[in-house]
Amino acid sequence: MLNKKSVDDINVKGKRVLVRCDFNVPLQDGKISDENRLVQALPTIKKLIKDSGKVILCSHLGKPKGEPKPELSLAPVAVRLAELLGQEVKFAKDDNVVGENAKAAVAAMKDGEVVLLENTRYRIEETKNGEAFSKDLASLCDIFVDDAFGTAHRAHCSNVGITQFVDTAVVGYLMQKEIEFLGNAVNNPKRPFVAILGGSKVSSKISVIENLLDKVDTLIIGGGMAYTFMKSLGEETGKSLLEPDYVEYAGKMLEKAEKNGVKLLIPIDTVVAPEYSNDVPFKTVGRGGIEADYMGLDIGPKTCELYTEAIKGAKTVVWNGPMGVFEMSNYAAGTIAVAKALSEIDATTIIGGGDSAAAVNILGFGDKMTHISTGGGASLEFLEGKELPGVAAANDK
Repeated sequence: MLNKKSVDDINVKGKRVLVRCDFNVPLQDGKISDENRLVQALPTIKKLIKDSGKVILCSHLGKPKGEPKPELSLAPVAVRLAELLGQEVKFAKDDNVVGENAKAAVAAMKDGEVVLLENTRYRIEETKNGEAFSKDLASLCDIFVDDAFGTAHRAHCSNVGITQFVDTAVVGYLMQKEIEFLGNAVNNPKRPFVAILGGSKVSSKISVIENLLDKVDTLIIGGGMAYTFMKSLGEETGKSLLEPDYVEYAGKMLEKAEKNGVKLLIPIDTVVAPEYSNDVPFKTVGRGGIEADYMGLDIGPKTCELYTEAIKGAKTVVWNGPMGVFEMSNYAAGTIAVAKALSEIDATTIIGGGDSAAAVNILGFGDKMTHISTGGGASLEFLEGKELPGVAAANDK
């Protein structure tokens, strides 16, 4: 397993510690509407404060594309973090992130104090991993801590570039947890190991399906991608979401599953409607029964039973992607059934970020899951078996 040095392996007393967090939170009228990412960052920050480090935080927010956009400033994050930590978080307002303000704020720090830098993406070099900005960030600190799993699949200045110019680069608790749960689930799972893949496109999950078919005991397919699998079996899919270029690929995956002795489940009934709307009459049809002018929008009740049954005996489950259009109440039953099944089993249950994480939290099952990943794209690449640049850049034990 990936064995990276963490905040438990370093002495930060009196040192300047730059922490890359994931404070990419949704803002509405300058207010944070979901602070889950701030809360998840607290254990690492508190540990460094307790150990008398000088704690400098940085993160991106949205896509300012290399220019200062006031509505994407991290100023509101500093205010809320101060409340959550119960101590001042000094906001270093600099349009070029590492400017006079930031340098002065860091120079004046006492042990255990906290400074937050401005949005790292105000600098055009950030997403291009440009050397000048990496050096600027490194100049502020003695030690670098990466706790932003959500950006681990990208090589940017604030998570990868900086590590070339500091002597010590370690991971924070959140990053460590992600590596352990996702890494172990995929590479060393307790069996039976069940993976559930939903969401709209086969194309975005191709390598995940490939990789998981070599590792799981059961692979469950739902969401829009199911129709491409149905089509590969020669079934009618009506106006359902379909990726014609991937029909043949889906067929190959069904063959690979059979060859590997993996149970690959696709829906046996479907909730259909004449259009993509919650305000039209909908009905349930059996396998192959989707009419030409209807589209599938959720898995049906028999499929819910089939999938719940398949989940029941599992010891490890990874879930990425909803079973239907769960934001519309008429097509949420499939996603609810899967979330409920996961909440009731004695197993390691891992939710791979993005829409599935949102669904589990909205439906109130969040606290019943072993681990909810904070990074949708990063967790997918982990499930593909790829090395993530943000993880690779940290020092090995």
